[in-house]
Amino acid sequence: MYGVVTRNADEVDMEPFDLGFYEVKDVTGRAAEPLPNAVNMVSCFGDNAAASENEDLVPVDERGEPATRDREYFDWAYICPTHPEYREGLLEIIADCAAANGDVRLDDVGFPREGFCHCDRCERLFAESDRDEFADWRADVITEFVAEAAELVPGRLLLTLYPDPYPDHLYERAGLDLDRLADHVDEFVVPLYDTAYATTYWLETIARGFRSRLGGDYDLHGAPPETPFSLELYAVDVDVDDLIHATEVAETYAKDVFFGYDANNAAAAVRRKDADSRDGEVHRPD
Repeated sequence: MYGVVTRNADEVDMEPFDLGFYEVKDVTGRAAEPLPNAVNMVSCFGDNAAASENEDLVPVDERGEPATRDREYFDWAYICPTHPEYREGLLEIIADCAAANGDVRLDDVGFPREGFCHCDRCERLFAESDRDEFADWRADVITEFVAEAAELVPGRLLLTLYPDPYPDHLYERAGLDLDRLADHVDEFVVPLYDTAYATTYWLETIARGFRSRLGGDYDLHGAPPETPFSLELYAVDVDVDDLIHATEVAETYAKDVFFGYDANNAAAAVRRKDADSRDGEVHRPD
């Protein structure tokens, strides 16, 4: 199945896609009304607007440095996952999305990086917890948030993962315990973005790594992961032939393939790939 990820309401039903994802809240803080004919997406703890309006929302490391987009390694500003009012607002947005369409996708879930957050609230909550290790406490925070969100979603809950399948990396980086999250999530989505896809060996490596990490057989003819995962490709200004090749690699390992932010280019790739398939051409990953 192919899907499109878009900020444009008129593209969610666009042919030849089977599924449309619509950004209701993105990392800029931009908000839109959820759509009944799309899987509505919520950027949870990435929010430039909220961070710029209230610095108390921003997570800090042990030196007090904030996780904002003007610092190295951060493409956008983050919000502390333990901030109660912000979390309450997020859950209200998720509930609104679920009311419009039973399926919901959560983006940007987790702490910003290793070493965050050491604000006074997080320090107090960790000290009050029964955890000895900070990383374990962080994983509790994120798992509890996703569990709360899942209670509001009557259909399928999808969760976006940072594209690093190496054991413990997501746990250490963001507080994502994939085994525990799988109890609440119906599908993971892994964005593997490139502006060219001139080579795809790295895409295959990461895709196969996630298949293995999520419990699927390393043999592609064996059992898939219990919690399925899909891959999301970047479609903006990517050569159609290169995008087709990336799609062929992605769908070898993933349940579905989604395309981000250029519906027309992605549609051209899917149509040409389908036409080539009908003509009897066979494409395989490198």
